[in-house]
Amino acid sequence: MIIFPAIDLKDGACVRLKKGEMADATIFNTDPAAQARDFAAQGFEWLHCVDLNGAFAGRSANGEAIKSIRAAIDLPIQLGGGIRDMKAVEGWLAAGITRVILGTAALTHPQFVKDAARAFPGRIVVGADARGGRIATQGWAETSDLTPVDLGKRFEDAGVAAILFTDIDGDGLLKGVNVTATAALARALTIAVIASGGVGADADIDALIAAGEPNIEGVVVGRALYDGRIDVAEALRKTRKS
Repeated sequence: MIIFPAIDLKDGACVRLKKGEMADATIFNTDPAAQARDFAAQGFEWLHCVDLNGAFAGRSANGEAIKSIRAAIDLPIQLGGGIRDMKAVEGWLAAGITRVILGTAALTHPQFVKDAARAFPGRIVVGADARGGRIATQGWAETSDLTPVDLGKRFEDAGVAAILFTDIDGDGLLKGVNVTATAALARALTIAVIASGGVGADADIDALIAAGEPNIEGVVVGRALYDGRIDVAEALRKTRKS
């Protein structure tokens, strides 16, 4: 299982939101490239990056910060936030981003997402961000009637690399990852699932491992890393064994 350390970008800085609210952002580092180098030095093997301004604007808004991160480290990077057409997908993949995350577009333009996944197999991640068990879009500002399972089923034959399942209700609150919902989603789909939202301690990572679901590819960890709540060396040791 992979631990994806998270860099969420707002106005060029590394921040964490609470329950997806842009007005409730804590700045952790004003130098995203330095933060990326720090994560690489700690031994992580991937980086998860989200352009928060882009998610709301519908287009990339922290491009320079993202490019500085890409230049600073050799780790593979998965990037989301405001990527809503093929030109944006192609541009970021050409710029060295390993996988792009398509969230709002997966709901509003599913054929585009399928086309992108077939054009770039293994390089497209579908974002399934849920509030109250329903998919949220437009930077989490709107909620649909679709469930994460409904959304995932749409893309099972398209070559999607993974479903990134974020429990918005717990995001940034350090109250625990939603293991039950994550495991249920992993069982329901043939696409790999990445957990996100609420990781606050080593016990949350232990719980995901204990779920014993081989289809859970990994977990995104944000605030808990910035706050020093995770024993990184021990967590990496456990997840590499699982």
